[in-house]
Amino acid sequence: MLKPSLQLKLGQQLTMTPQLQQAIRLLQLPALELQAHIRELLETNVMLEPVEENPGALEPESAEAREAPESAEERADIEVVEDEWGAQSSGPAEPSWNGDEEDRQQDFADASGQSLQEYLLWQLELARLDPRELAIARTVVDAINDDGYLTEPLEEIADTLKPDLQCQPVEIEAVLERVQALDPPGIGARSIGECIELQLRQLDPATPGLATAVEIARHHLERLAGRELAALKRELRTTDEELACALALVRSCHPRPGSTVSNQAAEYVVPDVFVRRTDRGWTVEINSATLPRVRLNHSYASLLGRSASHASLRTQLQEARWLLKSLEIRHETLIKVARSIVERQVEFLERGEEHMRPMILKDIAEAVGMHESTISRVTSGKYMHTPRGVFELRYFFSSQIEGADGSGTSSTAIRAKIRKLLKEEDPLAPLSDGRIAELLSAEGIPVARRTVAKYREAMNIPSSSERRRAGALPT
Repeated sequence: MLKPSLQLKLGQQLTMTPQLQQAIRLLQLPALELQAHIRELLETNVMLEPVEENPGALEPESAEAREAPESAEERADIEVVEDEWGAQSSGPAEPSWNGDEEDRQQDFADASGQSLQEYLLWQLELARLDPRELAIARTVVDAINDDGYLTEPLEEIADTLKPDLQCQPVEIEAVLERVQALDPPGIGARSIGECIELQLRQLDPATPGLATAVEIARHHLERLAGRELAALKRELRTTDEELACALALVRSCHPRPGSTVSNQAAEYVVPDVFVRRTDRGWTVEINSATLPRVRLNHSYASLLGRSASHASLRTQLQEARWLLKSLEIRHETLIKVARSIVERQVEFLERGEEHMRPMILKDIAEAVGMHESTISRVTSGKYMHTPRGVFELRYFFSSQIEGADGSGTSSTAIRAKIRKLLKEEDPLAPLSDGRIAELLSAEGIPVARRTVAKYREAMNIPSSSERRRAGALPT
């Protein structure tokens, strides 16, 4: 018979507190998403206030860093420029990211504000079409995609015009010819061949090789793409000189004419970290423009008494303090990870991709004393501005291939070496994947031929046979 009893057990359990969940979420957010999140909190939490703007503090680079000469021979020590996060969170005013952030981003936007469809419709208004033709032309323009191609069959366009207009595909075809005469050349084509032919038709009929180029665009683009020049020459019954002129005309055509007219604003990457070379070594600095300029509203916080009537305000005060603490953790973690990455990739910063060291998340996690999942969150969507360009933090992590001497080589460095070998090869005698593997093995990097092929295909580089045919093309 079962009897009730009491038992004591001792154990440990990790609980995701709201503070920990918030810290993890903020750690993973990119700079722009973090700023949007802070804006929402500013609207809902009265205990938070934005920091006043101070235009004089917007310069991200100090005068000392600009004037410091570069010295590649000395030992590159890593220096961290402290930003006094605590002072920014609750102290004097600093540059505000939220006040005019949208205005500053609009400075980089495309000022034209005109789409491809709007550009074509503006030309149709000047084409002196009758109302019926203009209505059909508008429908045709609506069916043109951003690359400039007509994506819908003429029968579907005719169905779209019903019941307002009853027209046949033949009538739409005639109006389409009027649309195809608009700028940019090649607009309204239904295939790549028709697009190239429309552009060729605008050239002077006396242009050398024009008739051959039109014939290639109509019937032989597949042979041209396969670089079957000998077969192409036989079928067209042309000379080498005329074929060379025709190929030059075809190559001069734009395969996506609609992309020349676009209203899409350019997207710019905002780096979270600046890395600069100074006379004291490499300097790691947080981009102050990405820091959330927010602080505790001490005016409201000081008005709270000890009575229980202000429970909601006390909750907001606690949440505000948690937020500031989480932002401080995010700031410190990001600078630690960035500094550790720079310490391991000094050779890359000084000498280029071929000297990238192999590195995985575990290496940085052990260096900064954190878990690999934390490093993964920090490096996701964060960017580093270096003298060699802007790179995502994840770019510096790559797998390792063991060398003959026991040392490892980064897969990024191997890709760079392959790209260098192919750049220096003879176009008429390109290097095969096996030959590239032999050359790398001679340098102490034992790489299999299939590995070379995998890296080459990942870089969108054709095979040796395709490169040989390309090198034999007449110019």
